[in-house]
Amino acid sequence: MSGSSRPVPGRRPDGEHEVKGLAFRDEGAGAGEDEEDAGTPPPPPAPAASRVGWRKLTLLPVVLIAVLLATWLWYRQADLDALARNALGNGQVTKALWQHVQLTVISTFFVLIIAIPLGILLTRRMFRKATPFAMAFANMGQATPAIGLLALLVIWLGIGRRAALIGIIAYAVLPVLSNTIAGLKANDPTLLEAARGIGMSPLGVLTRVELPLAVPLILAGVRTALVLNVGTATLATFGGGGGLGVLITTGITSQRMPVLVLGSVLTVALALLVDWLASLAELLLRPRGLEVGT
Repeated sequence: MSGSSRPVPGRRPDGEHEVKGLAFRDEGAGAGEDEEDAGTPPPPPAPAASRVGWRKLTLLPVVLIAVLLATWLWYRQADLDALARNALGNGQVTKALWQHVQLTVISTFFVLIIAIPLGILLTRRMFRKATPFAMAFANMGQATPAIGLLALLVIWLGIGRRAALIGIIAYAVLPVLSNTIAGLKANDPTLLEAARGIGMSPLGVLTRVELPLAVPLILAGVRTALVLNVGTATLATFGGGGGLGVLITTGITSQRMPVLVLGSVLTVALALLVDWLASLAELLLRPRGLEVGT
């Protein structure tokens, strides 16, 4: 049909011409389409997806509650002799659990204030040459068997919580330190150069560009350190630091299964709970711009 608007094959649209093999459109051409598009309201922005789903929030807590309830019911009907009642009575379980939580929290706090600033410092140009030495020292702390390191610290510092804390901290520094260095080194140099180009100070580049981009790796290292601290804190009992390791060692040495089972289940449950809380923090603290699909 003569009135059809279907484009003819091989013919360019009106207002478009070719210069040296490149297609150009004359100014003003296609203005009708632009005016029609301008009159159409933009689509509403899609709602931001929830970072934490209901399964993430409920699955592990429900499993932990079920395991702890089953352990409590088994403990209630267990036949306890005088030695087992003495090990588990008079608030001994609550005391051991609270000591374990304290060891984990205090050691993690010192790991963070040591490893993260040190990792930032070792990525600065002035101190980069010291990175291999710092990493070798951190590797020595984790490569040494935990019980052997604790024994050496007890010989040096004496029996008490201080030796146990230093051993736990030395054992958990490596993952946070290495992840901090790796996260900062993985930043795109062009982004950092662009930040400097718009007049940002070195401190501003670090706090507003480098650290936010490195947050996922740093949080992964913190999560690993937390779980390591919960496990290593069970050995604090050999240095007089207390914790749930007291119940475990008592159950083993006295061959009392209820004491051993209760100490072991509480340790595992605490490690899983800490890992779950750390995974939630990892999701919530991750900058939205780094999420897939944003």
